[in-house]
Amino acid sequence: MKSVLPYLEIILSVIMIGAILLQRTGAQVGGAFGGSDNWSTAYHTRRGVEKWLFVITIVCAILFAAAALVNLI
Repeated sequence: MKSVLPYLEIILSVIMIGAILLQRTGAQVGGAFGGSDNWSTAYHTRRGVEKWLFVITIVCAILFAAAALVNLI
């Protein structure tokens, strides 16, 4: 089991990084590379693909933290 955990953590981290970079923060996809600074677009309802990316990010973060804790034991 311990030999699988580092690979699982690497896969989860790559998926999480990709999901974070693809999320929208402004008018463009990939707001991490240059989103708008308009405060009116900062809070909005997530829909469609953006909502799935948000959920995937949260699930990957939880699974990554759980795998790291199991790896410590």
